[in-house]
Amino acid sequence: MSRISVRGFAVASATAVTTVGAITGVASGSTGQPSNDAEALANEATLLADIPAGQQAQVQTASLTQQADAQAIAADASAKKDAEEAARKQAAEDAIAKQKAAEEAERKAKEREKEEAETKASRSATRDATSFSVQSSYSVAQIQAMARQMVPSAQFQCFSNIVNHESSWNYKAVNASSGAYGLFQALPASKYSSAGSDWQTNPATQIKWGLSYMDGRYGSPCEAWAFWQANHWY
Repeated sequence: MSRISVRGFAVASATAVTTVGAITGVASGSTGQPSNDAEALANEATLLADIPAGQQAQVQTASLTQQADAQAIAADASAKKDAEEAARKQAAEDAIAKQKAAEEAERKAKEREKEEAETKASRSATRDATSFSVQSSYSVAQIQAMARQMVPSAQFQCFSNIVNHESSWNYKAVNASSGAYGLFQALPASKYSSAGSDWQTNPATQIKWGLSYMDGRYGSPCEAWAFWQANHWY
Protein backbone atom coordinates (compact mmCIF):
# COMPACT_ATOMS: atom_id res chain seq x y z
CA MET A 1 0.00 0.00 0.00
CA SER A 2 2.96 2.34 0.43
CA ARG A 3 3.45 2.67 -3.35
CA ILE A 4 -0.03 4.06 -3.92
CA SER A 5 0.27 6.78 -1.26
CA VAL A 6 1.67 9.22 -3.86
CA ARG A 7 0.58 7.95 -7.23
CA GLY A 8 -2.46 5.85 -6.42
CA PHE A 9 -4.97 8.70 -6.18
CA ALA A 10 -3.70 10.25 -9.40
CA VAL A 11 -4.95 7.23 -11.32
CA ALA A 12 -8.76 7.69 -11.95
CA SER A 13 -11.27 5.04 -12.85
CA ALA A 14 -10.44 5.15 -16.55
CA THR A 15 -6.74 6.03 -16.18
CA ALA A 16 -5.52 2.47 -16.30
CA VAL A 17 -7.21 1.76 -19.64
CA THR A 18 -6.04 5.06 -21.10
CA THR A 19 -2.51 4.45 -19.88
CA VAL A 20 -2.31 0.98 -21.38
CA GLY A 21 -3.65 2.31 -24.70
CA ALA A 22 -1.13 5.10 -24.71
CA ILE A 23 1.78 2.77 -23.98
CA THR A 24 0.67 0.37 -26.71
CA GLY A 25 0.47 3.24 -29.17
CA VAL A 26 3.94 4.39 -28.29
CA ALA A 27 5.35 0.90 -28.59
CA SER A 28 3.79 0.20 -31.97
CA GLY A 29 3.96 3.57 -33.68
CA SER A 30 7.23 5.13 -32.56
CA THR A 31 10.73 4.16 -33.68
CA GLY A 32 12.56 6.59 -31.44
CA GLN A 33 12.84 7.24 -27.71
CA PRO A 34 9.39 7.24 -25.94
CA SER A 35 8.26 10.69 -24.81
CA ASN A 36 8.23 11.78 -21.17
CA ASP A 37 4.39 11.60 -21.14
CA ALA A 38 4.47 8.02 -22.29
CA GLU A 39 6.99 7.15 -19.59
CA ALA A 40 4.80 8.80 -16.96
CA LEU A 41 1.74 6.90 -18.17
CA ALA A 42 3.72 3.68 -18.13
CA ASN A 43 4.87 4.32 -14.57
CA GLU A 44 1.28 5.02 -13.46
CA ALA A 45 0.06 1.86 -15.15
CA THR A 46 2.77 -0.08 -13.38
CA LEU A 47 1.78 1.39 -10.04
CA LEU A 48 -1.88 0.49 -10.58
CA ALA A 49 -0.96 -3.02 -11.76
CA ASP A 50 1.03 -3.59 -8.55
CA ILE A 51 -2.11 -3.02 -6.43
CA PRO A 52 -4.31 -6.07 -5.73
CA ALA A 53 -7.53 -6.14 -7.79
CA GLY A 54 -9.82 -5.53 -4.79
CA GLN A 55 -7.83 -2.50 -3.66
CA GLN A 56 -7.71 -1.08 -7.22
CA ALA A 57 -11.50 -0.59 -7.06
CA GLN A 58 -11.15 1.22 -3.71
CA VAL A 59 -8.45 3.49 -5.14
CA GLN A 60 -10.54 4.26 -8.21
CA THR A 61 -13.63 4.95 -6.08
CA ALA A 62 -11.65 7.28 -3.81
CA SER A 63 -10.30 9.13 -6.85
CA LEU A 64 -13.78 9.54 -8.33
CA THR A 65 -15.07 10.80 -4.96
CA GLN A 66 -12.27 13.35 -4.83
CA GLN A 67 -13.08 14.49 -8.36
CA ALA A 68 -16.79 14.77 -7.53
CA ASP A 69 -16.02 16.77 -4.39
CA ALA A 70 -13.74 19.09 -6.32
CA GLN A 71 -16.39 19.60 -8.99
CA ALA A 72 -19.04 20.29 -6.34
CA ILE A 73 -16.78 22.86 -4.65
CA ALA A 74 -16.11 24.51 -8.01
CA ALA A 75 -19.83 24.54 -8.82
CA ASP A 76 -20.65 26.08 -5.43
CA ALA A 77 -18.02 28.76 -5.91
CA SER A 78 -19.35 29.54 -9.40
CA ALA A 79 -22.94 29.68 -8.15
CA LYS A 80 -21.90 31.97 -5.28
CA LYS A 81 -20.06 34.24 -7.70
CA ASP A 82 -23.07 34.36 -10.04
CA ALA A 83 -25.40 35.12 -7.11
CA GLU A 84 -23.15 37.93 -5.87
CA GLU A 85 -22.95 39.38 -9.38
CA ALA A 86 -26.74 39.18 -9.78
CA ALA A 87 -27.22 40.86 -6.38
CA ARG A 88 -24.84 43.69 -7.33
CA LYS A 89 -26.64 44.15 -10.64
CA GLN A 90 -30.06 44.17 -8.96
CA ALA A 91 -28.87 46.65 -6.34
CA ALA A 92 -27.59 48.96 -9.07
CA GLU A 93 -30.89 48.71 -10.98
CA ASP A 94 -32.87 49.36 -7.79
CA ALA A 95 -30.75 52.41 -7.02
CA ILE A 96 -31.32 53.79 -10.54
CA ALA A 97 -35.06 53.15 -10.34
CA LYS A 98 -35.24 54.80 -6.91
CA GLN A 99 -33.36 57.82 -8.19
CA LYS A 100 -35.66 58.13 -11.22
CA ALA A 101 -38.75 57.84 -9.00
CA ALA A 102 -37.42 60.59 -6.73
CA GLU A 103 -36.67 62.82 -9.72
CA GLU A 104 -40.16 62.20 -11.15
CA ALA A 105 -41.78 63.00 -7.79
CA GLU A 106 -39.75 66.19 -7.55
CA ARG A 107 -40.71 67.18 -11.11
CA LYS A 108 -44.42 66.65 -10.40
CA ALA A 109 -44.17 68.59 -7.14
CA LYS A 110 -42.59 71.52 -8.98
CA GLU A 111 -45.31 71.37 -11.64
CA ARG A 112 -48.01 71.45 -8.96
CA GLU A 113 -46.33 74.39 -7.25
CA LYS A 114 -46.12 76.23 -10.57
CA GLU A 115 -49.78 75.55 -11.39
CA GLU A 116 -50.88 76.65 -7.92
CA ALA A 117 -48.81 79.81 -8.19
CA GLU A 118 -50.24 80.60 -11.62
CA THR A 119 -53.79 79.94 -10.44
CA LYS A 120 -53.25 82.11 -7.37
CA ALA A 121 -51.79 84.91 -9.48
CA SER A 122 -54.61 84.61 -11.98
CA ARG A 123 -57.27 84.75 -9.28
CA SER A 124 -55.68 87.71 -7.60
CA ALA A 125 -55.91 89.57 -10.90
CA THR A 126 -59.65 88.89 -11.38
CA ARG A 127 -62.34 91.41 -10.56
CA ASP A 128 -64.93 91.05 -7.84
CA ALA A 129 -68.61 91.01 -8.71
CA THR A 130 -69.21 94.29 -6.88
CA SER A 131 -66.71 96.14 -9.08
CA PHE A 132 -69.07 96.13 -12.08
CA SER A 133 -71.58 98.90 -12.57
CA VAL A 134 -75.21 97.87 -12.24
CA GLN A 135 -77.31 97.92 -15.41
CA SER A 136 -80.97 97.33 -16.12
CA SER A 137 -80.10 94.53 -18.56
CA TYR A 138 -77.06 92.75 -19.96
CA SER A 139 -76.23 91.25 -23.33
CA VAL A 140 -74.56 87.87 -23.71
CA ALA A 141 -71.35 89.61 -24.79
CA GLN A 142 -71.39 91.80 -21.67
CA ILE A 143 -71.96 88.81 -19.39
CA GLN A 144 -69.14 86.89 -21.04
CA ALA A 145 -66.85 89.92 -20.68
CA MET A 146 -67.66 89.97 -16.95
CA ALA A 147 -66.89 86.28 -16.66
CA ARG A 148 -63.54 86.72 -18.42
CA GLN A 149 -62.55 89.28 -15.81
CA MET A 150 -63.72 87.13 -12.87
CA VAL A 151 -62.66 83.62 -13.92
CA PRO A 152 -58.94 82.65 -14.18
CA SER A 153 -57.95 82.65 -17.83
CA ALA A 154 -56.79 79.02 -17.75
CA GLN A 155 -60.23 77.97 -16.48
CA PHE A 156 -62.46 80.21 -18.57
CA GLN A 157 -63.13 77.84 -21.47
CA CYS A 158 -64.27 75.06 -19.14
CA PHE A 159 -66.39 77.58 -17.22
CA SER A 160 -67.91 78.82 -20.48
CA ASN A 161 -68.68 75.28 -21.65
CA ILE A 162 -70.80 74.63 -18.57
CA VAL A 163 -72.68 77.93 -18.85
CA ASN A 164 -73.33 77.27 -22.54
CA HIS A 165 -74.94 73.93 -21.74
CA GLU A 166 -76.87 75.16 -18.70
CA SER A 167 -78.31 78.47 -19.87
CA SER A 168 -76.67 79.69 -23.09
CA TRP A 169 -75.47 82.69 -21.02
CA ASN A 170 -79.01 83.80 -20.19
CA TYR A 171 -78.85 85.08 -16.61
CA LYS A 172 -82.66 85.08 -16.37
CA ALA A 173 -83.16 81.54 -17.76
CA VAL A 174 -85.80 79.54 -15.86
CA ASN A 175 -86.47 75.81 -16.10
CA ALA A 176 -90.26 75.57 -16.31
CA SER A 177 -90.43 72.11 -14.73
CA SER A 178 -87.89 72.39 -11.91
CA GLY A 179 -87.57 76.12 -11.30
CA ALA A 180 -83.77 76.06 -11.78
CA TYR A 181 -82.60 79.58 -12.46
CA GLY A 182 -79.93 81.73 -14.05
CA LEU A 183 -76.60 81.12 -15.72
CA PHE A 184 -75.89 77.96 -13.77
CA GLN A 185 -79.47 76.73 -13.32
CA ALA A 186 -79.13 76.74 -9.55
CA LEU A 187 -81.79 74.72 -7.73
CA PRO A 188 -83.26 76.13 -5.67
CA ALA A 189 -82.57 79.52 -7.23
CA SER A 190 -82.07 81.07 -3.79
CA LYS A 191 -78.65 79.43 -3.63
CA TYR A 192 -77.33 82.48 -5.50
CA SER A 193 -78.11 84.64 -2.46
CA SER A 194 -74.91 83.45 -0.77
CA ALA A 195 -73.02 85.56 -3.33
CA GLY A 196 -75.25 88.65 -3.14
CA SER A 197 -78.80 89.82 -2.69
CA ASP A 198 -79.02 91.07 -6.28
CA TRP A 199 -78.58 87.61 -7.77
CA GLN A 200 -81.83 87.83 -9.80
CA THR A 201 -80.75 90.90 -11.74
CA ASN A 202 -76.95 90.93 -11.62
CA PRO A 203 -75.10 88.33 -13.74
CA ALA A 204 -71.82 89.20 -11.96
CA THR A 205 -73.32 87.92 -8.70
CA GLN A 206 -74.36 84.70 -10.41
CA ILE A 207 -70.88 84.32 -11.92
CA LYS A 208 -69.32 84.78 -8.49
CA TRP A 209 -71.61 82.07 -7.08
CA GLY A 210 -71.00 79.66 -9.99
CA LEU A 211 -67.21 80.00 -9.77
CA SER A 212 -67.29 79.46 -6.00
CA TYR A 213 -69.51 76.40 -6.46
CA MET A 214 -67.19 74.80 -9.05
CA ASP A 215 -64.07 75.49 -7.01
CA GLY A 216 -65.63 74.24 -3.79
CA ARG A 217 -67.26 71.09 -5.15
CA TYR A 218 -64.78 70.00 -7.84
CA GLY A 219 -61.60 72.01 -7.30
CA SER A 220 -61.84 74.11 -10.46
CA PRO A 221 -64.14 74.84 -13.43
CA CYS A 222 -62.16 72.41 -15.61
CA GLU A 223 -62.64 69.59 -13.11
CA ALA A 224 -66.32 70.49 -12.95
CA TRP A 225 -66.48 70.38 -16.75
CA ALA A 226 -64.82 66.96 -16.79
CA PHE A 227 -67.51 65.72 -14.39
CA TRP A 228 -70.24 67.32 -16.52
CA GLN A 229 -68.97 65.55 -19.64
CA ALA A 230 -69.10 62.19 -17.86
CA ASN A 231 -72.52 62.71 -16.22
CA HIS A 232 -74.26 65.57 -18.10
CA TRP A 233 -74.84 67.38 -14.82
CA TYR A 234 -72.59 68.89 -12.18
